[in-house]
Amino acid sequence: MNTTPAFRVVVTGIGSISSLGHNVGDIWDALKEAKSGIGPITRADPAKLHVGKIAAEVKDYDESQHFDDTELLLFDRYTQFGLHAAREAVENSGIDFERDGLGEETASIVASGIGGWDTIDVAYNRMMVEKKPRVHPFTIPRLMISAAASQVSMKHGLRGPTFCVSSACSSANHAMGEAYWMVRTGRARAAVSGGAEAEITLTSQRSWESIRVMAPDTCRPFSKGRKGMVIGEGAGIVVMERLEDAQARGANILAEIVGYGLSADASDIVMPDKNGAAKAIRIALESGGVNPEEIDYINAHGTGTQQNDATETAAIRMIFGDHADKLAVSSTKSMHGHALGAAGAIEMVVTIMAMNEGVLPPTANYQEPDPDCDLDYIPNEARDGKINGAISNSFAFGGLNAVLALKAI
Repeated sequence: MNTTPAFRVVVTGIGSISSLGHNVGDIWDALKEAKSGIGPITRADPAKLHVGKIAAEVKDYDESQHFDDTELLLFDRYTQFGLHAAREAVENSGIDFERDGLGEETASIVASGIGGWDTIDVAYNRMMVEKKPRVHPFTIPRLMISAAASQVSMKHGLRGPTFCVSSACSSANHAMGEAYWMVRTGRARAAVSGGAEAEITLTSQRSWESIRVMAPDTCRPFSKGRKGMVIGEGAGIVVMERLEDAQARGANILAEIVGYGLSADASDIVMPDKNGAAKAIRIALESGGVNPEEIDYINAHGTGTQQNDATETAAIRMIFGDHADKLAVSSTKSMHGHALGAAGAIEMVVTIMAMNEGVLPPTANYQEPDPDCDLDYIPNEARDGKINGAISNSFAFGGLNAVLALKAI
């Protein structure tokens, strides 16, 4: 007999930073207006790039306004973003880990696909270009992929399970899914979880160019004539806790996480497979006892590449059948870019806002229908709509799939 306890898990705090703004409110306002955070790249010399001359950079960001000099010695840009979003999420939740006695039982699971790429670039340039004999003494603590998870834990006094999940573009959904299971099964009382990424550098952009998946103009998911993805950066963090704890302290409950599905395509390192994606969606629904007809909105992975968007559409149709034609589906990467290991977390925050505001965020830059992408993608303009159930998809290189299912509460 399975005697593992099953607690209901709710989200009580959200925080984010992206190319659309430095907080959830500004990001949400931009999304509702279909504003794009994509523009000319400034964090790399465009003259040294071929296709990747655009990016979804976090703009007007002054690190000295958020961290002191001692902290900045230790924090790569991606860690800063994770801490920035975590601060907002914790404040938004109203939780006091020390007062409420939760610090010992709260997990810090923060994902990244790359980690401190900016630090790696600086170290490389110092050694190989400037011919300096040594690099910064904190190079390793800055670049390590678990730095954000560790720093969030230390900043908020979280002594529960703390680690990083790295599974390319599904990293954040995997991190939040594992955090959800920890709280659900009693391994943790609460969790601060999400993802952070900051890899817009010359070597990164040149590397993405070599795969030939970069858009030269903008990101237009699911639209005919789409030319690829645009790299973004930022972070998204959510605070999860048991429903009973949230109710006991009078917290503002934003959504309930009810299901988590994960799978592997086991087929190709870069080409997606509809069967693997569909399996993750199916498991997310089944694990939460959710019927497909109960889902109103899907925040799609929707990168803007030819193969990914068509494959995701096919996977959605496999699971939802006729109900697929009643679903509202959008890719907000069309505005905040593809933030890789942080993408799922930014999109989780967006999905929760959509549920609470009754507004369906659009797929921006949409031009005309593609016969292989035949769902309602909410083209170009936000739409009012009640969301009782939603899923957020992440499908990564390596065929690594992770889907989270949510319900309004």
